[in-house]
Amino acid sequence: MLVGLPKEIKDNEFRVGLTPASVRELAAHGHQVLVQSGAGAGIGMGDDAYRKAGGEVTPDAAEIFARAEMIVKVKEPQPVECRMLRPGQILFTYLHLAPDPEQAKMIEASGAVAIAYETVTDEAGRLPLLAPMSEVAGRMAVQVGAVSLQKALGGLGVLLAGVPGVPPAKVVVLGGGVVGTNAARIALGMGADVTIFDRSLPRLAQLDDLYGPHLKTCYSTAEAVEEAVFHADLVIGAVLVPGAAAPKLVTRGMLAHMRPGAVLVDVAIDQGGCFETSRPTTHSHPTFVLEGIVHYCVANMPGAVPRTSTFALTQATIPYTLQLADKGWRAALRDNVHLRHGLNVAEGRITYPAVAEALGQALYPVEKVLA
Repeated sequence: MLVGLPKEIKDNEFRVGLTPASVRELAAHGHQVLVQSGAGAGIGMGDDAYRKAGGEVTPDAAEIFARAEMIVKVKEPQPVECRMLRPGQILFTYLHLAPDPEQAKMIEASGAVAIAYETVTDEAGRLPLLAPMSEVAGRMAVQVGAVSLQKALGGLGVLLAGVPGVPPAKVVVLGGGVVGTNAARIALGMGADVTIFDRSLPRLAQLDDLYGPHLKTCYSTAEAVEEAVFHADLVIGAVLVPGAAAPKLVTRGMLAHMRPGAVLVDVAIDQGGCFETSRPTTHSHPTFVLEGIVHYCVANMPGAVPRTSTFALTQATIPYTLQLADKGWRAALRDNVHLRHGLNVAEGRITYPAVAEALGQALYPVEKVLA
């Protein structure tokens, strides 16, 4: 199979869908890889590294989309890329279609087969291709939140760890999954006063066993979340419903009761955000202030640390990339039910239930696609 690796074009996105090591794996399986020049520059991997691994380098993204049977990316295709997709071509990347009807329409119209990293599962029902970036984003959320609390950036002017005689910042983490657990870990490590919310009592028990009395755990109810948010210095939104739009846990009305200069970091912004007032921002302009509250809503947070993120992502994705290349998408999806869960769009129709529901479209069952 001819696999295409275009350079990412989203604002300040420096990750890349395949490393030279990934290209070498594909080449060892007899596949060709067409790499756009400069695709790996953001992670310190030049064109020569890809050539040495067996890739063919071209300066033209249009050539990659025109020739490749499968496109491997990191972020969702931008409109100019959607227009280059073609019928039957495999697109393997993060998609996050539920809050993005325009992208969904363009991919449907292209006739491409879109397989989303974020809905591929494993034997335990986890999301193995989302987890690496969730780990990065969770750890980064505290880092960017701590910086955003600085007065010069609109924040309250609070040091996360405090100092002797001055209490640490109060950090509230909404969601005890991969993002939330990693955020709590870093916040605790920096000396903050941390409370984490979740609706799973077994998960809260696991977190209590893991971190002991240093981490406050709380069952998520509207009243409990509201009370904690009102007194928080930093709130991290880490709620995930696989493939679906994120629930809104912090409403616009709650902002007036928060501390002026408090910070909201919405890690769920890719799925529409879990704060009602969130809107996507970029690394170029990461924050905005609304009703005195600083919002950090960068939709590709791990892109700020592309080298770490790329290696974490590609070592998780390469087994699935190889399956798709070795067998073709129909056979690969028939043979691997977990990869099958990644199918979001095929034959111009939505095939993932949560996406179809969020977009108000009819669901085209995967079984029909594979028949």
